[in-house]
Amino acid sequence: MQPTTQLKPASKKMLWTGRILTILVVLLLLFDCTIKILQVRAAMEGTMQLGYPASTVRPIGIILLLCTILYAIPRTSLLGAVLLTGYLGGAVASNVRLSYPLFSYTLIPVYMGVLVWAGLILRDARLRAFLRNME
Repeated sequence: MQPTTQLKPASKKMLWTGRILTILVVLLLLFDCTIKILQVRAAMEGTMQLGYPASTVRPIGIILLLCTILYAIPRTSLLGAVLLTGYLGGAVASNVRLSYPLFSYTLIPVYMGVLVWAGLILRDARLRAFLRNME
């Protein structure tokens, strides 16, 4: 039999830090997907500069919206974080392909991914317990 792991509740400070990080990430991603779905000129031009056709801007925005919603819902937040990691990895690959500057363009999706996971780890005791038991 496997030993049972008791979940340690997060301190209030940890929980609220995780919630605030999550809210910030969700707001930034909602802004990004909104301008893509509404096909705002800056989003259209930026996406086309990356080499994607204009017809893909709205579907990319919808995919980002679905991933963000999954991340924002506590019950599906882990799935949302995994999907957002894939989405952000695609953004890094697109920037690398065009040799965009490392710190000002290419790593921004990496920073966002770190915030996605930091927010989730700080607010989800089950994920913290899982990560502790990986040793």
